[in-house]
Amino acid sequence: MKRVDVADTTLAVRDQGHGSPVLFVHGFPLDGGMWNAQLAALSAEHRVIVPDLRGFGGSPLQGAADDTVTTMAQLADDLAELLAVLRIEEPLCLCGLSMGGYVAWEFWRRHRDRLSSLVLCDTRAAADAPEAVETRHTTATRLLRDGVGFLAQAMLPKLLAPQTLRDEPGLVAELTAMIESNEPLGLAAALRGMAERADATPWLADVELPTLVVVGEHDQISTVDEMRAIAASLPNARFVAVPGAGHMAPMENAPLVCDELLAFLGEQG
Repeated sequence: MKRVDVADTTLAVRDQGHGSPVLFVHGFPLDGGMWNAQLAALSAEHRVIVPDLRGFGGSPLQGAADDTVTTMAQLADDLAELLAVLRIEEPLCLCGLSMGGYVAWEFWRRHRDRLSSLVLCDTRAAADAPEAVETRHTTATRLLRDGVGFLAQAMLPKLLAPQTLRDEPGLVAELTAMIESNEPLGLAAALRGMAERADATPWLADVELPTLVVVGEHDQISTVDEMRAIAASLPNARFVAVPGAGHMAPMENAPLVCDELLAFLGEQG
């Protein structure tokens, strides 16, 4: 893990391997450690970049106020500057899960020339409905008041398939620790940013990049039907449903997701 100064913050970054670059963007309320299996599997053939986004993991917010908003556009710009600091000039594949997918849409809109392909895992194109916006703001307020202790218990049944919750105590413990290691300020700021994110649905027809769309078959947050519809709206997409997985498909069925990623990247040359 290295620390890289980017804009007005410092990001903790895993930077491993050689070859064509792949940038992994984690979901909420996690950090780059969720991609450890993919980092290990892909770094034999690719340069794999896995940051902790600002406000998450080893990249805490600096000088933030209680009402700070971390927008998806800001996170996308952080990543573009990170690539410049790391002197990665060739177009790359960006792989984002959930919130990382929201960042991917903004990265495509703002830094299209930096991309060769996309992988969208367990994410959404649509903006939040009003009740979801309200829930995000309510959760942000509770985080600042009560801390992060309640969040894992509240979110794990939505993040993981029932079978994973029942049969994979190690993975449940890993995710719990990852969630609880985050600071309330960073999580609250990102919740506000997700609540105000743009609707990416009108952009889909213009995203001509080769795109792999991946979703866990038991995902309750970004459902198979919704993700299939995203893939159908993209001009150059392939759709994969991951057996036995919920919202955290890259962790719940890491071997299959890694195989699909390697095959997709191989197709891009």
